[in-house]
This record gives sequence, C-alpha cells and structure tokens, in this order.
Amino acid sequence: MKNLLFPLLLLLGLTACQKTGAPSDATVRWPLHQTEQRQLIDSLLIRHGNFSLTATELFLRAFKYEQRLEVWLRPEGQGRFKLLKTYDFCTSSGQLGPKRREGDRQIPEGFYHIDRFNPRSHFFLSLGLNYPNEADRKLGHPQAPGSDIFIHGGCASIGCIPIRDRGIREVYLLAERARASGQTRIPVRLYPFDFDRIDREDTYEKFPEHQAFWETLRPVYQHFERHRQLGPVEVDADGRYRTTILRTQPPPSDSSRSR
Repeated sequence: MKNLLFPLLLLLGLTACQKTGAPSDATVRWPLHQTEQRQLIDSLLIRHGNFSLTATELFLRAFKYEQRLEVWLRPEGQGRFKLLKTYDFCTSSGQLGPKRREGDRQIPEGFYHIDRFNPRSHFFLSLGLNYPNEADRKLGHPQAPGSDIFIHGGCASIGCIPIRDRGIREVYLLAERARASGQTRIPVRLYPFDFDRIDREDTYEKFPEHQAFWETLRPVYQHFERHRQLGPVEVDADGRYRTTILRTQPPPSDSSRSR
C-alpha cells in the first residue's frame, strides 16, 4: 500500500492546478451578484489611480524573481496602458528559466493569453493560460511539454501563479469585464525577472543555458517600458520570439515606472 501511495500523491500534485471544487477561502463569497461585481471593480479603478470607468482593455505582466503580478488597463484600443495594481505571488515553485516539460514545476516564461475562465477552481477562481504555446511546443519536450498553467487563488504552486483568493477575485472580475467589453484576447507576459532592476550580467552568468532565450524576451519588455503599448510578437521556425520595435512612437509623457 505504501508503495502505491507516493506515486498517487505525486500525480495529484502534478495535476493540482487543474482541479475544480469548492472555494478555498470561505471569507471570500462567490459568486457575487452583478451589482456587487460592478461596485467592486468600479471602486478598484477609482481607488488605484483614478481610472476612467471605460478602461476595460486588460494586460497582465508577471516577474518570477520578484514574484509580482502586474495588472495594466487602458480604454479599449486607446493610448498607453496604465498600471492599476500589483499582486504578490503567495508562493512559487521551480527556478529561473522557462518551462520545458511536464512535472518540472517551472512557471513558464514567454508570451501567452488567457484561454480559460474557471469559476469552480479548487483554488477558488482561476484563469488558464495557453501554455504550451507555439514556442513551447517547438522548444519543450516533444511528447510532454506540460499543460494546465493558471493564475489562481490560494497559496500553492507547481508551476502556476497563486495570488490568494482576494487577489484572484479582483483579477478574475477584471478579466470577465474585459471579455464582456469585447476583448477577445487578454495578453499575459511572463518574465524571469525585471530586466531593468536586476544585475543581468550576474544572472546570465548563473544561468548561462537561458541567456539566449532571455535575450528574445528583453526587446519585448523594453518596448513596453518605453511606449506602454504592446508590440507585435511572432515565433520563428526555431521557436524563438521575434518582435518589431515601433521606433517611431514617442516615449511616455511621464517618467513613472511600475513598482
């Protein structure tokens, strides 16, 4: 019996991010009535930067080393994105570097979008990412690159991003609002670290095997830092990210940086 127990527990751990079930925090009620949802999001927009209530286009950005998820908004298709709020990871798993196979416990690195809304997650609520994407399928394990990567509530991770129940309630409602307003694809960009706030040479020296990959991520990061807009990203035949930097756009009028 003991010989069977460990593999079973391991299997449960590897599939934990995709479980469904009851909310993990009874103090956070779900579902909310539509009026309550609107009031919560309107209050969030007003309290954090006096956002216009028409700011519905959503972009999520995360940094693994800093264990930080950022939520950015703008009116649909208009102007630059503005940082609404940041959420700390409750915990993390793996180390710096991309996810390449099932069971490696790595949080992915790269450019994704939300492809699933799960209101019945074992971790209260969860937003699924389209991992593995085209780059992951080319560079990851050919048969088992992994799957079921979520941003969710609670405080457990085997490659997912947990931001506690209260955090995911806000992010989930913002994502639902963006979808209802017509945003068909909500981008999520996952970076190993904040390229402007880490000793890059030292980090590259510690992880030389990832340097070439990280250098494909950096131009995309830099473009957003300069313009607060999302530049186009493509995947070449070798699975490497490529972007066209729009150099003609002026820099932001303010010098504020995300914190």
